[in-house]
Amino acid sequence: MNPKISLKSSHIYLDAELVQTVFGTIHYAYVTYIVKQRELLITPVSSQWFVKMHKPTQFLLKSRNLKGDKTLAIREILIDNDLDTSDRDLDYITIEKTNLIKVSI
Repeated sequence: MNPKISLKSSHIYLDAELVQTVFGTIHYAYVTYIVKQRELLITPVSSQWFVKMHKPTQFLLKSRNLKGDKTLAIREILIDNDLDTSDRDLDYITIEKTNLIKVSI
């Protein structure tokens, strides 16, 4: 089964397996919302190319449990872009080469 990403209380919940694969030991993420694609892009702060291509906001990956699940508090992105804030599972794809997660929202 693929790791899950979900939206709960204006937080993106990232499964521990996905966090380990994409972020490793990095505790901060860059996040930006692409209006045309209706996608949230999430990548570790070590991705310098991302800063050059987008104007991302930096977020702390907060630990949720001992398993290693993490959350990103994206309330401001949801509000700024008038997005649906209801709790739900989200579809996503991971681009391993660039450590990028594209989340449909």
